[in-house]
Amino acid sequence: MTYGSKALRTAVLEANLVIPKAGLAQLTWGNVSGVDRDGGFYLIKPSGVPYDRLTEDDLVPVDLATGKVLDGELRPSVDSESHRAFYLAWPSIGGVTHTHSTNAVAFAQANLDIPVLGTTHADTFDGPVPVTRGLTAEECATDYELNTGRVIIETIGDDDAAMGRPAALVANHGPFTWGATPGKSVENGIICEAVAEMALKTLALNPAATTPAHLQERHFKRKHGPGAYYGNPKR
Repeated sequence: MTYGSKALRTAVLEANLVIPKAGLAQLTWGNVSGVDRDGGFYLIKPSGVPYDRLTEDDLVPVDLATGKVLDGELRPSVDSESHRAFYLAWPSIGGVTHTHSTNAVAFAQANLDIPVLGTTHADTFDGPVPVTRGLTAEECATDYELNTGRVIIETIGDDDAAMGRPAALVANHGPFTWGATPGKSVENGIICEAVAEMALKTLALNPAATTPAHLQERHFKRKHGPGAYYGNPKR
């Protein structure tokens, strides 16, 4: 049985292939998934399969309710349970991306939020990209990947908050991003890495750099919410 529409399988494959093209991960250090909520499953990159060998047929269907693989012989990404936690917690999202992009990982390893230091950041994220608390020894020993998802949900909050701030850093680990589609989730991963690099360079020049709250709000709201006016329909 083939799980997922042609459109979903193509979207998940193409989003995964963006990861190496955008320099968001080395080797196989990244994954994207996309959910079929009516079907009750999501498709995710298989564990350890190189991007240049990845095909639509390799994508692994995982039951949204149980986390069990529904078809095929390939194992899903080891981060699958983190993705599943997000889908269950946030009904508005349709795709999840995890990478080990260098600058975002640097903030995660330093246990620091990526601060809002300019309008580029504020265009996408309604506030800092937060870093989670560290997982406990017990959380690492049992259900580690599921607990990784849970600690992000604990940090971000509800569905509305997740759509306003579609990225978080797991302490000592790296970034997870999400969006309405698989492609949007990896786009948010690209933006997360870009603003992390900008923040590192800005703080090197001026450790006291900040951005006024009113400027942050203006830039976020011109792209998001009922009053948004950025861009053009169907373009």
